[in-house]
Order: sequence, then C-alpha cells, then structure tokens
Amino acid sequence: MNDVVTAFMKKHQLLTRNTTVLIGVSGGPDSMALLHFLCSIREEWNIKIVAISVDHQLRAEESKADLYYVKAMCEKWNIKFDGTFLDVPSYKRDKHLGTQVAARDLRYAYFKEQMEIYQADYIALGHHGDDQIETMMMSFVRSSNPKALSGIPMKRPFATGYIIRPFLCVDKKELEDYCYTNNITPRLDPSNEETNYTRNYFRKHLLPLLKVKNSNIHNTVQRLSESLQEDEQFLMKEARKLVDHVVILDENKKKASFNSNLFETYSSALQRRAYHLILSYLYDELPKNLSYVHEEQFFALLRNERSNVKIDFPHHLQIKKEYQKIVCDFPNKSLEYSFQEIISIPGETELPDGSRIIASYADEIENKDQDTFVCDTSQISLPLHIRTRQSGDRMRWKGLKGSKKVKDIFIDAKIPLTARDRWPIVHDSNGEILWIVGLKKGYPTKQGKNTSFIQLDYDKGHA
Repeated sequence: MNDVVTAFMKKHQLLTRNTTVLIGVSGGPDSMALLHFLCSIREEWNIKIVAISVDHQLRAEESKADLYYVKAMCEKWNIKFDGTFLDVPSYKRDKHLGTQVAARDLRYAYFKEQMEIYQADYIALGHHGDDQIETMMMSFVRSSNPKALSGIPMKRPFATGYIIRPFLCVDKKELEDYCYTNNITPRLDPSNEETNYTRNYFRKHLLPLLKVKNSNIHNTVQRLSESLQEDEQFLMKEARKLVDHVVILDENKKKASFNSNLFETYSSALQRRAYHLILSYLYDELPKNLSYVHEEQFFALLRNERSNVKIDFPHHLQIKKEYQKIVCDFPNKSLEYSFQEIISIPGETELPDGSRIIASYADEIENKDQDTFVCDTSQISLPLHIRTRQSGDRMRWKGLKGSKKVKDIFIDAKIPLTARDRWPIVHDSNGEILWIVGLKKGYPTKQGKNTSFIQLDYDKGHA
C-alpha cells in the first residue's frame, strides 16, 4: 500500500519535502493508518507532523476516550499532539443545524485555527476511495450540479496551505489490513453502523453491490472524479472570463447586470456556470432553499420574448429582464416611491433620487439638449408641478394628431418597467403634461405671444 500511496502523492503533487503537515486523527482505522504512514515517511521527506484530534462531545465518555487514545499513540510514536473538545450539541441547537453539518463546521474552524498557529503547509485527512464512491453516489441522488458530482477533491486550498487526501487511491479494506499488519488497534465509532445517516446507508447497502461487479471500483471512480474536477476547473475558468467580459458588477449596490443577447452568444455550459458565479457574488451566503428550480426560472426569463419580466429569488433577490438587459439586485423598498412637487421658479427642486430641477426665467429660447425644457409663460398655467406617472397619463406634441399615452411613449423608447414608475414628469396647473424629463417634450394646447420664458434644466446629480 505504501508504494501505491506514495506514487499517488507524487503524481498529483500532494506533498512536498521540508514542510509542516497537520493530520486530522479521530482514532478510527482510516486516520490512524494515515498517522502511521506519514510518520513512517517523515524522515525521508523531512516533514514536521502534528496530530490534531477533536472530541465532538456526541458520544460522552467514548469520544473522550478516542481523543486520549490518539494522544497516547502520539506519545508512543513521538508525534506532537494537539486536541480539543467541541460543544457540537449546543452549536447544533443554536444554529438549527443537523448533527453532521454542525460537527463539520466546528471541526473545520478548529483545523483552520491550528493551521494558522503552526503556519502549516498541509492538513492531511484520511478520506479513502470508498468515501469517494459514497460521496459521488450521494451527490448523484441529491444534486444536478456537475460540480457536486465530481466528488471529494484530493487537494484544495485551505487556511495557510492545502487540505490533502493521500488515501483516495486505496479502499477501506486496504487501510484495515494496513492497521492489522502494523499492529494498530484503532477505535471504532458505533454510529458508523447506524443507517439513519445517508452515507452509512450507501456504505452498508449499495457499496457492496458495486464491488461485486468491480472490486477495483474505487480506482475507477477516483479517475472519474479527477477527470470531472479537471473539466470543471477549465469550464469555471472560461465562465469567469464570460463574467468579466459581459457582466457589470456593482459592489456598492450588490447588483449585477448584463446584455442578454451578448450573454447568450456563449455556450450553455458557460452560461450555467456564469449564473452560479453571479449568485455567489450577490449572496454573502447562498440560501439553502436556492435550487435547480430557480436556475430553470432564470434561463426561462432569459429566453422570454416579453420586454419586461421579473422573478423573485430567495432573500429578496430580484431578477429582471428590461428589454435586452438583465438586472439582478436587491431593490431597496424605501426607493419605491411616487412623488409630486411644485417647481420653485426661480429655484431648485430636489427629487427623491438625488436629481434636481433647476428653474429660471429666460429672455429667449436656446437650442438645448433633452435635459433642458423651455416654455412660453403665456402658453402654460402656473405653478408647474413635477411628479411620477399616473394611470391614464397622455401627452401631445407638435405634429402629433391628438395625444398619446405616456405608457406607450415609454414602451416605444424601451424604458425598463422599473424605471417608468420613477420617471419625473412635468405638468402645469391644468394637468397638461409638458415634459417627460430627458425623454419627450410636449407642445401646449394654449398658444400665446412670446413674452417671457421659463427654462428647466435637469441635473442628474447622484441619481
């Protein structure tokens, strides 16, 4: 077994010489075999090893005895030891988590702490080939995410270095035989026999059936895992390029937006991964109730031929399609407003979004851009008002027969649905719409002689 594991480590560069290696040891056959193996090569590789052990306080005196057993074996083999007691029951209760998740959270937090204390290069864990089979089978049953189906990584960044799993190339029986050959009497956890845990069910009922058909299946599955992980790494690298090129990320507003036509020029494999990258950016922690259903809704929205569509995701995230633009954000409800103000002439009128209207008297009409509106005082009824749109709003302008719905003006200009309800509109005291600010200028029905003029300038400010 030693040669197989050593070759596996060298092939995948799991371990380098002259480094510090922490070893997670529970006292069971897997971790005790790992501890003994790394101890046996420490001089050849010139590695400093430290055993770390955790009592999760789930099995009273039994789990405490496991920790003390590991400590005693470390003293016997001249290995530095550090151990701790974690209050998993209280953490599980306070955080409303399952036993396995709570135990893992606290265990890995301790691992991270120890890595930093020792400035370790690696932490080695005793997962083996059978664990890999079980993990991939569980993912196949539970998940449709290709990344989840790729199994346990043999090496991944963690704290000050890497988590490594040198035993993924061997199965459980080989480790038990190793312990027997080297006179190691490991501790046994009776909870491993309980089939109420999904992993134990797969271990007891499905794994033996697979091994009847292929006794070397742990190696077959490990090679599959490596291939899937390599493929996934490449695809994620390309997906990040997609996001960098197409998606606009706003850190201040936790917002992502992109052009749907450009996004859809990429392959569906990259689109799916970009979708997950966007969610990881928007959420501080992915919601547990986020599922493949939301992914299907997202891509259905992308393909929807309607100009304005919105879907709600967990934790108030909204995905909106505004013509060819997709916007993903957490709308601030306080900004969903309607307003109506009298325009100060002369003076400044500040709008809720930080923009403002600057009004002044003018002696003549100058050619200005869309952010300036000039009207003849004899053609309007003062005071002037500025407000958001209302149901039934209509507008007229020179050359138009009759009037047109403001709603249709917005549609023709392809103004997003979310922007329409906030768009400022200027009207006179008779209710006649004079200016859809920055978009359309009206033509008053009342005509008079050119006497004096009012000029309105729109300053976007922080809007």
